[in-house]
Amino acid sequence: MKILVTGGEGQLGRAFIPVLKEHEIVSIGHDRLDITDCAAVHAAIEALAPDLVINTAAYNDVDGSESNRAQAHAVNATGPRNLAMATASLRIPLMHFSTDYVFDGALRRPYDESDTPRPLSAYGADKLAGEEAVRQLNQRHYIVRTAWLFSAGGRNFLNTMRAMSDRPQVRVVCDQSSSPTYVPHLAAAAAALIDTGAYGTFHLAGQGGTSKFELVRLCFSMLKLKTEVLPVPLSEFPSPARRPAYSVLTTTREPRITLPRWQEGLSEFVRALESGI
Repeated sequence: MKILVTGGEGQLGRAFIPVLKEHEIVSIGHDRLDITDCAAVHAAIEALAPDLVINTAAYNDVDGSESNRAQAHAVNATGPRNLAMATASLRIPLMHFSTDYVFDGALRRPYDESDTPRPLSAYGADKLAGEEAVRQLNQRHYIVRTAWLFSAGGRNFLNTMRAMSDRPQVRVVCDQSSSPTYVPHLAAAAAALIDTGAYGTFHLAGQGGTSKFELVRLCFSMLKLKTEVLPVPLSEFPSPARRPAYSVLTTTREPRITLPRWQEGLSEFVRALESGI
């Protein structure tokens, strides 16, 4: 099978290369394809003629989405719409990645695929709009919601915190919880979903949930870092975008595809760092 991966230069896009090695992968970044350009999207997909398109391209600056409304909306809402229209017209399935930030966190229990999205931020609203466009325009779709991605080589929260480990202390939010997701685990689960041919909306994230504080505390402990990790409330980090206080994800969909627990993902992350992968 020939698979086109858009956003291929990001940490998730790169993670698909090893898990889909039995397929022909065409991975392209923004410099080769701007998904906000409808004509370019259609021309590229028509020329490449893939059997499946996986969209990992996204504007991931949650706070920046509040001020850079046009750019954020174009990438997170219009881009998926363009991909959905092009793939549907060419009868190609589309896998699109979304976020736990489509929820408001008010339920205080894990969110499954049947729960009603209520985004708090521009970022969440744009990602939901992207979901809805894919859902409406291409019946052969996989919409994958995930959360708190991290990998050894990517730009992510854990690597940002590691870069601060030369300090005596770091302050980390203790009252915001979700499902930390190790990117290679996510890519493997998404590949398994593709093999089932079961279209629809799925939650694929590290099993269980934790706070950012507990995530960093355990990470630093595994890495034997001496930096003290201090718990602080979200109110001490005022930001332009509102975030759900609780957005742990779970799945009720069949076929049931689950990732390892987030702690296992963290252990593999630490091993990858220590081995220099």
